[in-house]
Amino acid sequence: MIYFDKLSLRRGKKLLFEQASFTIHRGDKVGMTGANGCGKSSLFALIRGEIEEDAGNFRAESGITMAHVAQETPAVATAAIDYVIEGDAELHSTLQALQQAESTADGHNMVVLHEKLEAIDGYAAKSRASRLLHGLGFSTAQEELPVADFSGGWRMRLNLAQALMCRSDLLLLDEPTNHLDLEAVIWLERWLKNYRGAMLLISHDRDFLDRCVNRIAHTEQQCITLYTGNYSAFEKLRAEKLALQQAAHNKQQQKIAHMSSFIERFRAKATKARQAQSRIKALERMQIIAPAHVDSQFDFAFPEVGFAPNPLLRLDNASAGYGETTILQALNFGILPGDRIGLLGPNGAGKSTLIKLLAGEIEPLNGKCETSKGLRIGYFAQHQLEQLDADRSPLEHLQDLNERASQKELRNFLGGFAFAGDMASEPVGPLSGGEKARLVLAMLVYNKPNLLLLDEPTNHLDLEMRHALTMALQEFDGAMILVSHDRYMLRSVCDTLLLVAETHVETFTGDLEDYAAWMMEQRSGKAEKNTANQAPLSKKEKRRQSAALRKDAAAQKNSQSLRRDLKKIEQQLATLQVKKNDVAEKLADPSVYGSDDRELLKTLTVEHSTLEQQLSDMEGQWLLLSDKLEKTA
Repeated sequence: MIYFDKLSLRRGKKLLFEQASFTIHRGDKVGMTGANGCGKSSLFALIRGEIEEDAGNFRAESGITMAHVAQETPAVATAAIDYVIEGDAELHSTLQALQQAESTADGHNMVVLHEKLEAIDGYAAKSRASRLLHGLGFSTAQEELPVADFSGGWRMRLNLAQALMCRSDLLLLDEPTNHLDLEAVIWLERWLKNYRGAMLLISHDRDFLDRCVNRIAHTEQQCITLYTGNYSAFEKLRAEKLALQQAAHNKQQQKIAHMSSFIERFRAKATKARQAQSRIKALERMQIIAPAHVDSQFDFAFPEVGFAPNPLLRLDNASAGYGETTILQALNFGILPGDRIGLLGPNGAGKSTLIKLLAGEIEPLNGKCETSKGLRIGYFAQHQLEQLDADRSPLEHLQDLNERASQKELRNFLGGFAFAGDMASEPVGPLSGGEKARLVLAMLVYNKPNLLLLDEPTNHLDLEMRHALTMALQEFDGAMILVSHDRYMLRSVCDTLLLVAETHVETFTGDLEDYAAWMMEQRSGKAEKNTANQAPLSKKEKRRQSAALRKDAAAQKNSQSLRRDLKKIEQQLATLQVKKNDVAEKLADPSVYGSDDRELLKTLTVEHSTLEQQLSDMEGQWLLLSDKLEKTA
């Protein structure tokens, strides 16, 4: 489908790839991995035709439809669902052409375009777009809101829905989970499993990669290497490869040392000169195997907590929200030293609100939030990235936390977060989102907290930094509450799961797979509440819900039948209009009235009248069915 042959690509003076050769076939779902800045997004730009290769060749099969997520969303007044439908370019252009044909009463074109709509499943487009929006967390009411009403993160979800709406052969996704919560991530991975085209996916979410891809394209040292299998399989294969590489390197170094010793000892001896020269040439020809640099550039750990009060913090019949809106109520629990809690719950249920309440960002509407003396909170949230002083350096940000610390001490500390050399002393304004997140985390670690409150800390972080953070959190001996859509991190560092739903916070007794099943049931409307303190539904309530489901199914079936009948009538109207226009054109010919053939004029007049009556009858049926369809909506 797409072919790379000895490809070399640069961005400015930086060489990204050299002599890269591989092929992406139909049905391949490829995860792109590698450090930030290694060229993954540039490769996408090449595929989209935005840049050209510096050497070698890239080509794609002709006629393939490509979809990608736009990075900008205009603040337009278009309804969200209509904006998503525009992602199907062929459908959008067909609808525009049909509107034009209808305005000019071009019956022939109307018939042709209706047939095309049928062929591309255009009549189900709105339903398809609605399912995409619902899966990505939009409510039914939000479907009709203008795009301009949504925040930046929600507009990125609209762009993602628009890309998924496209009936593509090749799908390019660059960090699609960055603006999603866990339930939307789970929905998206299930959607991608059923996607029939080829896919290139850039992601730093290990679980997401494991469930969505069947190949890994790993970028390292200006090379792209393809591995078969998901991310876990790649990790195992690469670890084995590096172990073999290190063993080969060590063995080769021994051989080189032996050969070098021989050369030094016998270079000057005439009897051994030829052998020495052959070894020199062998050394020149030998491809020196580079040592396996498996150590991450990130190296940090949380300081030991030492003494911590017990409990650290307690909520007593507290409620939280904003203004007169209550998001959470009847909160009664404490946080003890060593607690490792992961928060689960649907989007908008109040996970971030709970974190803000615990962090002291908001006050309880009712009840109490009591903190103990000696509590030191380390709070991470995405808005903190924007609160960094753009004109100051990472070094200066740390100096604000400890004016007595030496520059050498602070630079060594920042080096563990990959802020080395000039990067530590340059303004943070131009830094990427991932680099700013690393700095906020560095400041958080430096403050030596005994309670961590982390709200989506992995957004924008690459796999190496996520791994380093996971390792540091595993060794952290304080208490922690984590909100994250990174299931690998949740699974690795949390001992307890709390479910935030329907204004309450309660213990979730299952694991993340159980939560995924619970969430999908909730979304489909078929779930029975399964938390421990919730009573089972009564038989009467079950019968009522079953009847409502049957009623909805019957209404949906009736609606589909009405749409089919309407479509048939519209096609018949278009055909009749073509015939009427043809007869009217003949009646407009003056020669018909001067002809001796009176029967022809009579026949055309009767036919024109008949067609007018048929059109009138059909229009009446169309209006009647349209009224019925509107009432079922």
